[in-house]
Amino acid sequence: MTSRWIAALAGAGFAVLAAGGAYADAPSPKDVAKTYADIAQAMYGDAVTTAKTLQGKVDAFLADPTDATLKDAREAWKAARVPYQQTEGYRFGNKTVDDLEGTVNAWPLDEGLIDYVDDKYGKTSDENPYYTLNVIANPKIKIGRKTIDASKIDKKLLESLNEAGEVESNVAIGYHAIEFLLWGQDLNGTGPGAGNRPATDYVKGDGCTHGNCDRRSAYLKVATDLLVDDLTDMEKLWEPKGKARTALLKRKGAGALAPIFTGLGSLSYGELGGERMKLGLILHDPEEEHDCFSDNTFNSHYYDIVGMTEIWAGKYTRLDGTVVEGPSPKTYAEAKSPDEAKKLDDLFADTLAKAQVMKTRGETVEAYDQMIGEGNADGNKVVQDVIDGLVAQTHGIEAVVAKLGVKITVEGSDSLDAPDKVTQ
Repeated sequence: MTSRWIAALAGAGFAVLAAGGAYADAPSPKDVAKTYADIAQAMYGDAVTTAKTLQGKVDAFLADPTDATLKDAREAWKAARVPYQQTEGYRFGNKTVDDLEGTVNAWPLDEGLIDYVDDKYGKTSDENPYYTLNVIANPKIKIGRKTIDASKIDKKLLESLNEAGEVESNVAIGYHAIEFLLWGQDLNGTGPGAGNRPATDYVKGDGCTHGNCDRRSAYLKVATDLLVDDLTDMEKLWEPKGKARTALLKRKGAGALAPIFTGLGSLSYGELGGERMKLGLILHDPEEEHDCFSDNTFNSHYYDIVGMTEIWAGKYTRLDGTVVEGPSPKTYAEAKSPDEAKKLDDLFADTLAKAQVMKTRGETVEAYDQMIGEGNADGNKVVQDVIDGLVAQTHGIEAVVAKLGVKITVEGSDSLDAPDKVTQ
């Protein structure tokens, strides 16, 4: 090919293979970072939109608590999880995202902090002095030496209770607190069935079950409103002058890619592959299931993987059908290190395919807590296959960044690095 034709193709936007197997027209790291930020803004924007829909369905349910309106609210909660889970690849590499994430998707939670629980839950915990605080039942509560007036359930109160006593499982707000309030505890172990909270837990006056229906309604309303507020704050991080976008675009050269690959690697390995999946599989414990009240975990994990694939490819389709795309980590890596980029692209595709098997099984055969149950060889294998895909994907990320000269640190997990240390 003559140099004239090479120049013409490059000018038309085609990647041109140069000597040594690398491409001649790599996008700039800053352009890749801009696409990454644009996709973040779009994903969080969709998370806000679906959370507002959930807010409307919760309001309708509380105005008329029936089985039908409760079902609508539950379906809206599941729908709201879809775009949010796709954003999780932005964690770990962006400090401002991590600073807000604990108010939105903190997990696991000790649900006795919030409301009534079954006797099998137990009365005390060595790790958590507020294990059965039951804010809904108690207008006065004690945190440490301080007695708190909880007669009015409002945003200030719930925010103050999140991680009360510096115990991470004291999750008072976010998706999973709302999930518990909509479904109640899943008391089925690794058998079929999700939580089955009755709509009458929210009936005002006669017909109220389990008491405190007015306070339970207030808690659900406030927690849902807070979710919309906090997601809106996360979306603002990625606006043109938002803190996360500004911090990213200030990075020089290939350093702008470090947060991107850090997020992808850490979510793949330590967080999703390790703490959310391998730990539960080792213990065969449904309490280690991410969306444990609703049995929505297979979807939650699947959309994490979808989101990572979209971030890598630099392409996201919004809920309204608008496509946000541009120069991506993939196109940059293809230009600089085509062999490693191709391997990583194949690994992303392989993990997504394995996650699709898990999702299909969750929709047609059994829920995720059943898949990880002891003695369920077929279900265990489906989950392990996804874990294996995530681990291999992480190694592929590490191979790419090594070639690119980008330094990252990937979050680890005892469940993967030292499984013998994992105990009940």
